[in-house]
Amino acid sequence: MSFSDFHGNSDLVHRLRDMLARNHFPQAVILAGPAGSGKYTLALMLAKAMNCLSPLVTDGLPDFCGKCSNCVHIALSQDLDSRFAEAVEARENLRETDKKETRLFVQTHPDVLVIPPDPPQMMIKVDQVHRVIETIYYRPGEAKERVYIFTQSSFMKEAANSLLKVLEEPPEFATIFLLTENPGELLSTIRSRSMIVTLAALPAEEVEQDLALHRPEWTAKQRALAARLSNGAIGAARSFDVAGYTAARAQALTILNSALRGADHSELFKVTETYRAGAEGRDKIEKLLRTLYSLLQDLVFLNSGTPELVRNADIQGELKRLAEATDFDWIALAADRLNDVERGTRRNLVRSLSLDAFATALERV
Repeated sequence: MSFSDFHGNSDLVHRLRDMLARNHFPQAVILAGPAGSGKYTLALMLAKAMNCLSPLVTDGLPDFCGKCSNCVHIALSQDLDSRFAEAVEARENLRETDKKETRLFVQTHPDVLVIPPDPPQMMIKVDQVHRVIETIYYRPGEAKERVYIFTQSSFMKEAANSLLKVLEEPPEFATIFLLTENPGELLSTIRSRSMIVTLAALPAEEVEQDLALHRPEWTAKQRALAARLSNGAIGAARSFDVAGYTAARAQALTILNSALRGADHSELFKVTETYRAGAEGRDKIEKLLRTLYSLLQDLVFLNSGTPELVRNADIQGELKRLAEATDFDWIALAADRLNDVERGTRRNLVRSLSLDAFATALERV
């Protein structure tokens, strides 16, 4: 694997590699982009390029071999979800008193530290930043450059202020990556001390081409659906749950049709009574709500005369029939009522009743 395997944003990647070649790479970089856009993958690639023991040159710019001990050990952090789960499990196995003092990290190379948000709040905490402060001023032992990767931008206030102190005087042999979907979540003082690099969304056609290689078991329609719903993010498209989404979409369409039909709610009740309490029910209703928002957005596109923007293009015929029965006021009301359902689920209201109330509130008699 090398930089040539990173899809899209070629000009941006070229610029970053050129900075490496000229030894002008900044000490702090904010990598911004939607979930699944490749921020974490790019950060690890740059960490390898900085520390490769047998560095390559491709297209006249620095690359990494992927085979030396540094590259291999850094690559072990690639499956972030698995490494995160391992760290959580390791902490759970500690004594109760030790759990409270232990923060989560992912580290497969002694000089490359990955800092994920710490549960249950899922935020970067001050003790995690203190670990960075404790180590960042020591020269790397096996690498050329110490690398720190914060995988999210949700910092507790004290943690953000502590990080700011490091960014004011970072050592020349350390690089900090801050990954975010929205740079505005970070303190303005952190942004001003970092270079912001934004990964652009890829065209749906390019994502479909990638899926043809990595998801050959999917049909062309499924690849098109995943490409449109991933917002131009390769990682999100490859991991898209086609079966789960289409199942949620079928139920979402039942709810919308019931709301527009207004009389017979038997099919509606069959759907909503399956939404039970508990963690499994929470995940299921979150997926349903995201799907409903997606369908409502497509109805807006159809009502505004821009069918080319519809993301659920494989059911465009059914969506057109729904659009003919709605207008902008109805869609706005539906979005508002859907927001009420979302707030209610956070307050542990009965999910099935919330969905019933959502549909009946939108009835057109």
